[in-house]
Amino acid sequence: MTDFNAEVISGYSMGNVVLGRNISEYIDELYSRHKVELKEYSVPDGEVRSAYTLDDTMTIVVDSSGLIFSIGCNQSYTGRYKECLYPGQSMRDIIGLTSRQRIFNGSLIIDDDFGFSFVIPPPYDEIADVMDHMPLDLILNEIYVANFSSWNPNNSGARFLHERKTKR
Repeated sequence: MTDFNAEVISGYSMGNVVLGRNISEYIDELYSRHKVELKEYSVPDGEVRSAYTLDDTMTIVVDSSGLIFSIGCNQSYTGRYKECLYPGQSMRDIIGLTSRQRIFNGSLIIDDDFGFSFVIPPPYDEIADVMDHMPLDLILNEIYVANFSSWNPNNSGARFLHERKTKR
């Protein structure tokens, strides 16, 4: 059962919805318990993805076969990651609670955990390439769980993406 207070588990689940499962496992409950907004969009490789937004709080993104690809939420979600991180925190708070923060593709990865990220809001998602560019009072209102391992700089493909982004 979906729960906006459930623990956020990196690379695994949010709201008791599990990555890698098919949306069909949840669909009846989603529509019976929540106001659902469904949007479809295309990604650069041409694949169509669908995003199910529940009560303007949590978003479940699925690929064309219905497999859950990522799960995100905003500050209305009350669950926590590692009992201390959640949407609506300031950069100052996040820096104080974590050991390392790095920017990849408009997201903030903490402690080299590539299964969890904060979404960096505009305009900083486009102009901030290093942590020094981020204001300490900036509030990060969205988090996501997914498999962001391709962004890991220890992977050659991820290094190329990061270098390309930072060499604008």
